[in-house]
Amino acid sequence: MKDGGHAPRRRSSGGEEPPADPGLFVRCPSCKERSYRKDLERRLNVCASCGHHFRLTVEQRLLITVDRGSFEEIDAGLAASDPLGWVDQRPYPERLDDARSATGHSDALVTGTATIDEIPVALAIFDFHFMGGSMGTVVGEKLARLVELAIERALPLVVFTASGGARMQEGTLSLFQMAKGASMRTRLREAGLPYVCVLTDPTTGGVAASLAMLGDVQLAEPQALIGFAGPRVIEQTIHQTLPKGFQRAEMLLDHGLVDGVVHRRDLRDTIARVLRVLTGGRAARGARARAT
Repeated sequence: MKDGGHAPRRRSSGGEEPPADPGLFVRCPSCKERSYRKDLERRLNVCASCGHHFRLTVEQRLLITVDRGSFEEIDAGLAASDPLGWVDQRPYPERLDDARSATGHSDALVTGTATIDEIPVALAIFDFHFMGGSMGTVVGEKLARLVELAIERALPLVVFTASGGARMQEGTLSLFQMAKGASMRTRLREAGLPYVCVLTDPTTGGVAASLAMLGDVQLAEPQALIGFAGPRVIEQTIHQTLPKGFQRAEMLLDHGLVDGVVHRRDLRDTIARVLRVLTGGRAARGARARAT
């Protein structure tokens, strides 16, 4: 791991999604209906036909979540090294370089401070476009530094998860981050600070088995895949067909593993209401004080 210069920033104009296909129309992976890209963006990247929530970039998530201009990134230049000298079809450093070029971020977690409906928060957003949002040493370190900042400034923590799990190119070092995230969550609880986790599609593997399921309040986007092993792996292991909706957010809600499944259009307001309740009104009083 190393602290380098700031990674080149990819700017989003109006919340555009930057997939490989720059065409005017986008096909929904769920219902296969085609949407005019600009219309889809105006709907917060939610399919009008079936309600499928497209995966967002960090820039898109910030645009619809935080107060405009309030996000201040920290540790933007913190970057992974290659501790194991990993080579599969390609060397690990080459994969990192490609991911950084494609996303404009140094690793799969972007952290900083912001306000949500004038409530100051410490904020972390996983970038699934960066090597599947995989959690390596940099993700764990950035989360730990963010929690330290949250404790120092008495800020609630809000995390948006989207991950395929631990990063295999860092081996056991990546698995250590599960324990690291859990211990930092304990420190946050001891400081009496709220933690709200928003599970988005997909939240799996070591992230799901650690920090993603430890919030004081667990929210999820509709139909988000949430679990440890993926459904295909489970079916191949137990040689059974899984029930419809298995490991989806709605199933977890039915079984008490998340507190709410919230449409993207309502998510910002829901987070703000939850934070006001968890802070006992401190957030609202702080916002009024800043206004005066």
